[in-house]
Amino acid sequence: MTIAPDVRESSEEERRAYIKGRFPCMADCDMCGMCAVFHGKDAETAYDDYIRGKRSFTEVSEDYRR
Repeated sequence: MTIAPDVRESSEEERRAYIKGRFPCMADCDMCGMCAVFHGKDAETAYDDYIRGKRSFTEVSEDYRR
């Protein structure tokens, strides 16, 4: 697994591609469970602040470690 692109050194497109690659939608929520981890959101919605460069990947991830 690669390290998340830094928000200061990457484009929005690069960050979006990273999230899509890291958390691919399997279209089978019973098998995957990612939507449950993200409180009913898809990964792109959950990581929107990261994708838009407002917060780091780690900061957003902390929101879902509870």
